[in-house]
Amino acid sequence: MNTLEKEAPGLTGLALMARKARFYRKNPMDFFFVFITALAALSIVVITLGMFYSLWRESLPAIHKFGVLGFITSTQWDPIKESFGAGTNLFGTGVTTCLSMAIAVPAAIGMAIFVSEIAPNFLKGPIGGAIELLAAIPSIIYGMWGLFILAPIMSDHIEPVLADTLGKLPVVGALFQGTPLGIDMLTASLVLAIMIIPFTASISRDAFSLTPAIVKESAYAMGATKWEVTKDVVIPYCKLGIFGGIVLSFGRSLGETMAVAFVLGNNHQITASLFNAAATITVTLANEFTEAFTTMYLSSLFYLALLLFVISFIVLAVSKVFLVKLQKKTSGGDAL
Repeated sequence: MNTLEKEAPGLTGLALMARKARFYRKNPMDFFFVFITALAALSIVVITLGMFYSLWRESLPAIHKFGVLGFITSTQWDPIKESFGAGTNLFGTGVTTCLSMAIAVPAAIGMAIFVSEIAPNFLKGPIGGAIELLAAIPSIIYGMWGLFILAPIMSDHIEPVLADTLGKLPVVGALFQGTPLGIDMLTASLVLAIMIIPFTASISRDAFSLTPAIVKESAYAMGATKWEVTKDVVIPYCKLGIFGGIVLSFGRSLGETMAVAFVLGNNHQITASLFNAAATITVTLANEFTEAFTTMYLSSLFYLALLLFVISFIVLAVSKVFLVKLQKKTSGGDAL
């Protein structure tokens, strides 16, 4: 509620607008401030709609030829025959994103708990700085490191062990069968996980630090252990911040390009094994955009970009709805 509404709570509609107009005529700087901030806020909406319209317009030839459901479910990607589908790209994007989140989230929350609740003061600064430094490293550096350092380690030492152990189990073993080359979905997911750990860890650490000391001290006074305080006091109190960090990391993982392009390969096939190369939407766009030699080929790439745009928007919208419901349930009041 702004100043005018507080001063005149009974005014609504046209009467309130007229009162605001008179107020702004008397205070031109306030009008200028409101105009600039409103323009900045509306520009976000205009830019987003402009991006969607541009992608949709360039995708129209592919949309008319392949449709929506047909393009999403098709696993064909043949530039020579001009037969395109997003199925393999969506599969690779989903596998690498979900697997990287499964690796990164527990590790990131563990780091945040250690830095904020367990580590001595002389370690909190260096470890916290190292975590934030990881977030500042360009993605291409992660990709080069993954290609020249991590991929050989995975192919020579880690993946053969996984194939000899987990690969012999029923059902689950299908994920760890094949020739371990190191350029595959497992390596790409691991690189992605290392990239997104700093985001969840930093935000979770900041959220943990907001827990009132008196709340934790009260729990300790009642005989709770450090594990119980962390599990039953700190994490429930900061769950909104943790969720925000996870959503941010998910978006980072979903849209990452260069780091994944180095270690994923470009295989437009759906396979069960994590030891096989694959294709994601971002990697396909990065690798093939300059090679699009026909109108339909280029339009299909724009169609992939449009799908990624829509998926990102849906993920953020669902996350916002869930966050609002969680905040209402936690506070019992209106969500921000």
